[in-house]
Amino acid sequence: MKAIQIHSHGGVDKLCFEETGDPALESPDDVIVKLRAAAVNRVDIAIRSGQNGAPVSFPHIIGSDGAGTIVAVGRAVTHVKLGDNVCLYPAFGCGRCDFCASERDHMCATRSVLGERRHGTYAEYVSVPGKNCFAIPAGLSFEEAAAFPLVYVTLWRLLITQAELRPDESLLIVGGGGIATAALLVAASLTTHVIIASSNADKLAKAKMMGAAHGINYRHTDFAKEVRSLTGKRGVDVVVDCVGGESWSKSLASLARCGRLVTCGTVAGAHPATDLRRVFWNHLKVFGAAAGTREEFRQLLNFFGMSGAKPIIDRIYPLHDAAKAQRRMEKGKAFGKIVLRMDE
Repeated sequence: MKAIQIHSHGGVDKLCFEETGDPALESPDDVIVKLRAAAVNRVDIAIRSGQNGAPVSFPHIIGSDGAGTIVAVGRAVTHVKLGDNVCLYPAFGCGRCDFCASERDHMCATRSVLGERRHGTYAEYVSVPGKNCFAIPAGLSFEEAAAFPLVYVTLWRLLITQAELRPDESLLIVGGGGIATAALLVAASLTTHVIIASSNADKLAKAKMMGAAHGINYRHTDFAKEVRSLTGKRGVDVVVDCVGGESWSKSLASLARCGRLVTCGTVAGAHPATDLRRVFWNHLKVFGAAAGTREEFRQLLNFFGMSGAKPIIDRIYPLHDAAKAQRRMEKGKAFGKIVLRMDE
């Protein structure tokens, strides 16, 4: 099969489009999926560059998100069959601990995502546990089905499970990457009052077209002060900040009393200054997550199926252009998910 492999850590020049062996069923619980599309995530870049820290045996195929058709089924798999079109839940655990036994693989001490410790989705075929395969919601293309799993299930856990965002509440989204656009899509479906803060004027314009009530360019404006002004000094109920760095303290300052801040990323820095007094004086809550559960993934699939919403896709590249796709993500140009399409 054709795949994008890395033979050592480094830049995008390490992404090699080449022929490699087809995957085999590794256990009776596994299936093989003929992939039609895969999505690009920041974890892919971290693994490629060696910043992820996970042990990698070279050559290695990266990629955490994918969608395609099942072409082989292990004898213990019963809930999916040959020919089913599926998208992939990306998290894996040890399979033995209490967390894994209760379908909370994302909490396992040895948790990983597809493409981290085992070969991923930048390929024509992938072998995965059958329990990680779910039917594609009606109305979604393979590209759309590949675009949402990792980012959207993480966002769903943060925004719906942990922050318990309600339709009558206000939401501030800081940044314009994959988590930000996922938050915008889900929040817009709940008819919440959404404010988005970004340093990119084009992304702000697109966000307002998608339903954001206000856009703040934090390159020119203190977004915490602007949020206070827009909300009559009250602040917002929930903030999604996966930027970190200097924005962190401003995100906390943007919250109303009893507000909730959620995070799963630190693209601008992982060690921001924090005034802890603001947290306890205002009874704030801070939540973090690196993935969601299978049950949350099922909820997300139901959301797409019932709402008719579609994941926001920035651009689609052929698989052999994976380097161009990752370069676009690294430059921060994407609004929505970048997707790779497998060559026919």
